[in-house]
Amino acid sequence: MSISIKGKKDIENMKIAGKKAAAVLKMLEKHVVPGVTTKELDDFAFKFITEDLKSIPANIGYNGYEKTLCTSINNVICHGIPDEQKKLKDGDIVNIDVTVLHDGWHGDTSRMFSVGKVAPHAQRLVDITRDCMYAGIEQVKPGAKLGNVGHAIQEMAEKNYYSVVRDYCGHGIGKVYHEEPQVMHYGEKNTGIELKEGMCFTIEPMINLGTPHTKLLDDGWTVVTKDGKLSAQWEHTIAVTDNGYEILTLGEKEII
Repeated sequence: MSISIKGKKDIENMKIAGKKAAAVLKMLEKHVVPGVTTKELDDFAFKFITEDLKSIPANIGYNGYEKTLCTSINNVICHGIPDEQKKLKDGDIVNIDVTVLHDGWHGDTSRMFSVGKVAPHAQRLVDITRDCMYAGIEQVKPGAKLGNVGHAIQEMAEKNYYSVVRDYCGHGIGKVYHEEPQVMHYGEKNTGIELKEGMCFTIEPMINLGTPHTKLLDDGWTVVTKDGKLSAQWEHTIAVTDNGYEILTLGEKEII
């Protein structure tokens, strides 16, 4: 396994791309309301990235994907395709995932949005999934094992009676959108590769209300929970620093 090590200038460039990706999610906040279609959200994001941020929506053309965003509603785990027929409803939870390409570097992030008045059990899943992501991020430091990240996420999820999706994972990132290492969101402590300063990767746990089992729909992209229950996901791009980690996709005024 060959894992690229980024220099300080590389990481600064990735942070620029990451901040732009975070800005897309911030911009979308006011648009995520009952009645909006996921196609409309995608159009807002495309215009903002290309015109305001002077950047490239990295998802378009990736393995044939045709949209700027992935919009995953309720029981959709990941890779939901924006569609003019899909309107957000009061009570929905939706993950919006965006990757911005700027000056050759990728910034990849996602977050959950709660639409209107959300049921307490759905909001709890959203909140605990965010906690799971940060539990994993806090394990990142040079000399630590990558398995510590997955172990912390799994422990947080399962103590709250949720399950961790095992079929999809985080990934290395830089000039290449998806590269080594694969970042599992479950696992054992002190296993896996040793983290080194300059490694960059995403941590993006997908946490299910029911079982961890998944189903890929006929469109070849959309992944749903096999039992039809809710799923949530949060994602940040992380760099390993000399004494810990840096979140490269942190939004302005975002509180950890």
